[in-house]
Order: sequence, then C-alpha cells, then structure tokens
Amino acid sequence: MPLTTDAEIKALLEGARTIALVGASDRPDRPSNRVMKTLQQHGYRVIPVNPQITGEHVHGEFVFRELAQLGDPIDIVDIFRNSAAAGEAVDQAIAIGAKAVWMQLGVINEDAAARAEAAGLQVVMDRCPAIEIPALGVAPITA
Repeated sequence: MPLTTDAEIKALLEGARTIALVGASDRPDRPSNRVMKTLQQHGYRVIPVNPQITGEHVHGEFVFRELAQLGDPIDIVDIFRNSAAAGEAVDQAIAIGAKAVWMQLGVINEDAAARAEAAGLQVVMDRCPAIEIPALGVAPITA
C-alpha cells in the first residue's frame, strides 16, 4: 500500500536527507525546477537526473543521466515523469537501493508501486513534497 496518511508521509520526509529528482528541469517555469529549489531551501540535498540536460547544473547540482550514476545513498527518488514513464524510474530506484519512491501530482502507476513495495521501498503517489512539507509542518532538515 502506498503511504497515504499524513503521519506516514511526514515520517518519510523527516527521515530523508538526500533526494534524487528524476525529470529535473533547468527551466525556471517548470514545476520540477521550483520543487527542487523548494526542497533545497528546506535543507535536503537534491540531485537532479535528466538525460536531456546531463552534465549541466541545476540549482548548483550536477545533472546526471540516470540513477545508476549516483554514488550516494538516496532516501527518496522524486519522479517528475508521466505515469507510463514512471515505471522505468521506479525500476532504477529499486536497482540503486533507494528507500522510497515519490510519484508527483498526477503520476499514478500501480504496477510500478507494487514492484517498489515488493522490493521493500516506501511509495507515495499523486502528491508533491513541496506541498506536503508546509502542510504537515515538517521542520527544516539539518545534518
């Protein structure tokens, strides 16, 4: 079952430190760009992943082509892809041993969620951490 209660989602956000953002954009008008900045301002390390802009920098972070390139442990893989494409990102999240996958607003992929849960990952679907953080009163992240 994906995490649905406020308490479950708050606990996930409070325990996370490093977030990989799949579908990060270098364009300020894109929601993924704004969400990345919001998460950084809250204290998370956010690593952008987007094959279209690999090697560039977004909000001071190097953009990677795929999750497999990340050397750091990832707490949450935040997925800004359409529902059909989310499955590939979930499979990569499983492969790198991420603790959770978070599918953004409008992103629902039940099959991918089931695979993630079977692999032991926590799952959030159709929600946005930038909205949940203030709504749930998640304190700023410190080391």
